[in-house]
Amino acid sequence: MAVYFDHRIEAPESSVVPSQLTWHSALPVLAVASSSPATGGNIDLYLQQGEYVEGCHVERPHQPTVLRWHPTKPVLALGWENGEVVLLSHPSGDQTVLPSTHAACITLLVWSSSGSRLVTGDQTGALAVWKVDARGRLQGNHLVKHEYNKPLTCCIFRPASPGDDVAMLARASVSGDESALDMFSWKGAPLKMGPQEGLAFYVSTADGKVHSVDEHCKTSTLLSVEGAIKKLFYLEKREALAVITETLMLSQFTLGPEGGAQEFMKVKLSSKTGQNVDIVWTENSLLITATGEQVIRLWDLERDDNYVLSLDETVGFERGEMINCVSYCAGKEILAAGTSHGRIAMWRMVVQPGSSKGDTKAQWKLQTPTEVEGNVTQLQWGSSLNLLAANNSTTVLILCEHVMSAHFSQQVAAVQLTPAQLSIAQFSTGVHLALQSDIHIKGVCVTKDSVTVWSGKQVTVYELSGTVLRSTGSFPCDSHVVAVHGENLYTVEPNRVQIRTPQGTVKQLLTFSKAEGNPVLLSVCGSYLVVGTDTAHIRVFDLSRRDAKAHCTAKNLADQIANLGALRSVKCNANGSQVSILISQVNGRPDHKVYFYDVEMDTVTHFDFFTGRPSSGVSHPEDSERQQFQGTELSGRCPVSHFWDESESRLFVCETVPISSESSSASYLDMVRTVVYLFTVRCHPSIKVDVSVVTLFCTQEHGLLLQDCYPKPPGLQALLALDVPYYYFSCKPGEGDPELPDVSATTSLPHMVSRRALRDFVGLENCEKATRDAMLNFSFYLTIGDMDEAFKSIKLIKSKAVWENMARMCVKTRRLDVARVCLGNMGNARAAKALKEAEAEPEPEAQVAMLAIQLGMLEDAEKLYKSCQRYDLLNNFYQASGQWQQALETAEIHDRIHLRTTYYSYAKYLESMGDKTLARAYYENSDTHRVEVPRMLQDDTSNLEIYVNNMKDKSIYKWWAQYLESQSDMNSALHYYECAQDYLSLVRVHCYMGNIQKASEIANDTGDRAASYHLARHYEGHDDIKQAVHFYTRAQAYNNAIRLCKENGLDDQLMNLALLSNPEDMMEAACYYEEKGTHMDRAVALYHKAGYVSKALELAFATQQFSALQLIAEDLNENSDPVLLARCSDFFITHSQYEKAVELLVAAKKYHQALELCVTQNLTITEELAERMTVTNSKDLSEDARKDVLERLADCCMRQGNYHLATKKYTQAGNKPKAMRALLKSGDTEKIVFFANVCRQKELFIMAANYLQSLDWRKNPEILKTIIGFYTKGRAPELLAGFYEACAQVEIDDYQNYEKALDALTEAAKCLSKVKDSSTGQQEVRVADLQHKITLIKKFVHARRLYAEDAGEAVQLCESLLEEPELDPAVRIGDAFGFLVEHHCQQGNFQVAYRKLEELQKLLPSQNVRYYVSQASLQALQKEMGVPMDHGDTRNNVEEDEVEEDLN
Repeated sequence: MAVYFDHRIEAPESSVVPSQLTWHSALPVLAVASSSPATGGNIDLYLQQGEYVEGCHVERPHQPTVLRWHPTKPVLALGWENGEVVLLSHPSGDQTVLPSTHAACITLLVWSSSGSRLVTGDQTGALAVWKVDARGRLQGNHLVKHEYNKPLTCCIFRPASPGDDVAMLARASVSGDESALDMFSWKGAPLKMGPQEGLAFYVSTADGKVHSVDEHCKTSTLLSVEGAIKKLFYLEKREALAVITETLMLSQFTLGPEGGAQEFMKVKLSSKTGQNVDIVWTENSLLITATGEQVIRLWDLERDDNYVLSLDETVGFERGEMINCVSYCAGKEILAAGTSHGRIAMWRMVVQPGSSKGDTKAQWKLQTPTEVEGNVTQLQWGSSLNLLAANNSTTVLILCEHVMSAHFSQQVAAVQLTPAQLSIAQFSTGVHLALQSDIHIKGVCVTKDSVTVWSGKQVTVYELSGTVLRSTGSFPCDSHVVAVHGENLYTVEPNRVQIRTPQGTVKQLLTFSKAEGNPVLLSVCGSYLVVGTDTAHIRVFDLSRRDAKAHCTAKNLADQIANLGALRSVKCNANGSQVSILISQVNGRPDHKVYFYDVEMDTVTHFDFFTGRPSSGVSHPEDSERQQFQGTELSGRCPVSHFWDESESRLFVCETVPISSESSSASYLDMVRTVVYLFTVRCHPSIKVDVSVVTLFCTQEHGLLLQDCYPKPPGLQALLALDVPYYYFSCKPGEGDPELPDVSATTSLPHMVSRRALRDFVGLENCEKATRDAMLNFSFYLTIGDMDEAFKSIKLIKSKAVWENMARMCVKTRRLDVARVCLGNMGNARAAKALKEAEAEPEPEAQVAMLAIQLGMLEDAEKLYKSCQRYDLLNNFYQASGQWQQALETAEIHDRIHLRTTYYSYAKYLESMGDKTLARAYYENSDTHRVEVPRMLQDDTSNLEIYVNNMKDKSIYKWWAQYLESQSDMNSALHYYECAQDYLSLVRVHCYMGNIQKASEIANDTGDRAASYHLARHYEGHDDIKQAVHFYTRAQAYNNAIRLCKENGLDDQLMNLALLSNPEDMMEAACYYEEKGTHMDRAVALYHKAGYVSKALELAFATQQFSALQLIAEDLNENSDPVLLARCSDFFITHSQYEKAVELLVAAKKYHQALELCVTQNLTITEELAERMTVTNSKDLSEDARKDVLERLADCCMRQGNYHLATKKYTQAGNKPKAMRALLKSGDTEKIVFFANVCRQKELFIMAANYLQSLDWRKNPEILKTIIGFYTKGRAPELLAGFYEACAQVEIDDYQNYEKALDALTEAAKCLSKVKDSSTGQQEVRVADLQHKITLIKKFVHARRLYAEDAGEAVQLCESLLEEPELDPAVRIGDAFGFLVEHHCQQGNFQVAYRKLEELQKLLPSQNVRYYVSQASLQALQKEMGVPMDHGDTRNNVEEDEVEEDLN
């Protein structure tokens, strides 16, 4: 818990009624203005405990009007009603009077954010801006002065936009950079802001205008509202300005970049008229007002929400108490309000880290009020220490929050109740005392014989003797921490620990070096003292002798622990071998680890509560399982306190609370809130926190071992100590141990300490020391998994309570083998049997849960079932324990397979409890209401009839009708049978009542088979055969109808009924017709319909019924009798129905005959027929026979021109060459190429290539490439060479492209070189001829290429080529002559050109020379020679696109 110490200011006698007060924003200095109409006013400064600051007194004969502190420097600006402005420095008391600028009452004193500017304004509208240096001293005269001619009311500076470095750090911290987040720490140096402070500001006047003054002090009117302006606020997130007038009209304006303002919201704030209004504005856009009512009003401008907070009489307020003033502390998120009855109400915003702010009203938690005298008229939070100053019209009080002190040692506990009162409990004697001190208690330390309290300035020691407290010593001491051992007191001062007597005499000094730092933490356990310093050093001292002796050397923890900022707490164990440490990190956040320093080994280990794992220790399977089970309880937490057992050195306990995620995405504000949250949890029990108490064993051999983890019971506050067999907690008043009697004189003093037994000692709280030690050893050995030593520890204990406690421990440790032994020693046969039966469950947790149930540990059983997700067993558990709502919830969410069963069980339970209405609802949910509800209501027929009529359920109608029928109420029964649509019962009752006609109508109208059958039986019993047959037919009871037809000679109806009935009845009717000798066609049809085809065929052949025979044959297939198939096929051949005969032959697997019939009768073989003739089963035909059938089938397809089908069958027969020939005949190029590639046979490649040559491969490069590829794959180089020669000739004849022709012939020569030589020598001749062609073409190509460089040489080469005897067809003569004619024409030798042209015409008289000579040359010759050129059959001279081919 936390209390507020109130310090009345030590005002001098000259001070009168205080009128104003203000805190410095960073320093604990309070300025108070006092005024009197007679003597004037004065200003005084006070420190945090109300100490008067000498030399800082300012007195004037005028009234002070405004007080404003410099934002960083200890400089106070004072405004007086005569227009004087004074700067007062603390603590020197220097006064600086500003040059006379104002002649009227000062109304404005405003500093800029860093204090470099001061704005002053007065009642006449005069405004001045002053420049102040970095030390807070005035620099010269004012910078500027403006006259607004109206009283100035408010002024605010516009904050500058954050610098680039801050923006970058903010982005980095949100992205996950922890170091960037740490730079926002308040412990480091302040961040360097990018731009300078904002120097622009807004000032308002009494006529409702707001003026804007920029950085250069130029003023302009920004906006105007109706009425005088009372408050101005700047909304930084929205970049908007909020204006509140004297009539409480709130207007919000958006500020444009050009300086304009646009109103976007206007609302009237509700208030009590005629009262002074106190208005507070918070950084998160929360507007708070107090108007002298019993409530305060809050407006959330960000969310456009508003609500009120009121006083609660149940926590100490009175009816009619008014709220005068408010103040908000952003650091603690506390809203304080002063009331008319001298109380200070405080609301704390309860927001756990990581949670979102949802229902805002529910977040404010009203605290217990702090009492002060008088009427509180003014409140203000201030300084970095979050001090609260209150003005009660007569004096000023300073309230400082203090965590209520508590301590436990040697069975004595002390808990602070008020600033000067303690509650003391002696558990060894049961004595409960109260201690009233004359000092404000900031700390307490108890032993079995003494109580020591201190205030930071004074230490007082009380002797505890029975029920009497007697002061034995009191002395001044500035130590903020005190420890006690025996008759010695231990206090701290810089670099020393003082050992004093109770009277304050120093007996011994324990000195610390400068490097070791100043002692700040003291803790005593047993006979050992541990000291922690401000430089993170620890030292342990042995106190067992007369003088304290160092137990170990100083240990610098900063060398062992990374990111260590400061020590929060240090504790040592009973034998001084281990020291536990809690620290704060460098950024100020509490570390989520507990560190352990082993004095003998000089090592540091830790247990991380964020991960739930120790840094070291022996790992056992049992321990791993337990850690896994309790992982959710341990992970994500932070330790807040820790203690060692005073006698058991191995046992350590720690109190932990949950923390938000460690991810850096949390904002800076969330980080601050987390820190404040962790340190205020113990101060404010009204905050509901999931606190866990974790117990560990700590040894050198086994490290850190988890012994227990359980949630702190509700109603308890902070953990005080661990003293086996109890934990000790501070608690709320009146919730202490009832077994602790109160024998003090002050019987009204409440119990403030409660104790809870350790898990291992439930039921053994009063055991002797030997049993206690044995239990501790058992628990320790069980924790490390040494079962032998564990049993040795308790083998001499005979108490059933001990064994039951062991069994309970087995639930936590999941040791079922140990549990069986415990149950045996307990003699609990029922539990042993249940545990044996639970072994059938596959999950170990389910088995342990059954053990927990048998031991009455229902919460543990519930957790175990949930952890293994056995929701079916959890459902049964809830039902067995009477937790029906949880059972229903579990079934609805997790165990839906048993949902209806759960509903049914709950309904049975409700019925047993007499709640039939709710039971009926759950019977309906379980879908068993049709039976269960009538059973439940059978003794209450009136309600049952109402239920039946309301439900309108057919099953219930039927049940009710049967009930009425049993009561002989036939008419009512008929009505409900009709509602239930139970036509059988309707017909049955009508027949019983003799209404046969009505029964017949019902049976005919509804067609109900059961009703029709019942009516048919009735008619048969009354010899009405016709109606009986009719209704038997309606009931589909054909065998009964057939029976009546045969007995009564109804042959015509018999046929129809037999066809509607089953095969047995058809067979029976067919035999009837056959025996009778009439209607043989009906007998054949019935035999056929019944599936007796052979019998039908025999009868059809015997009676020459050819039409019936044809119908039967249509149903024959390959599964029919081959003999029958053969007979039928012969029948169809005889009657020239060859297609049907072929189908039957195929069905009979006589494929050769079927093919022969197809050939002789020229029947078309369809693909379906071909597939049926394709034998896949080797049992029907041998492989050779199967291939023979397939080839004959393919031959037939070939003759019929069905080449694709022939290809398919040849392929299935394995004859791929024939398949290719069939495919070649089809002319399907795509399939030919595909088939050749799939088969990959040389012969097929060659066949495909030969086919492709017959296509227009000259215009299709893909066909050309395929031909080359196929010849290559078919290993036919000779054929490929021939194809290349053909390609070359095409290039010469069609395109005159000798270069490509040369490439093709070169490839042909390469191919011929691969051909094996034959003995005939033809190969050599062909190769020689080819080489000769290549040589000639090379010469011609060379001549054409040489022409551009040396035309004469090229012409000579061409002339020599013409002399070659076998030039053509390698090089066409026309191309050579054309080359010469073109040359001579270009040279102008037209005579020579003409002679060459004539020679060409003589050599090629049948060809047109225009094919070889260009049109331009011919026209030039005609013009020069005058000889007409016959155009004849000229060719186009248009160059055709050449097909680019890759001949390689």
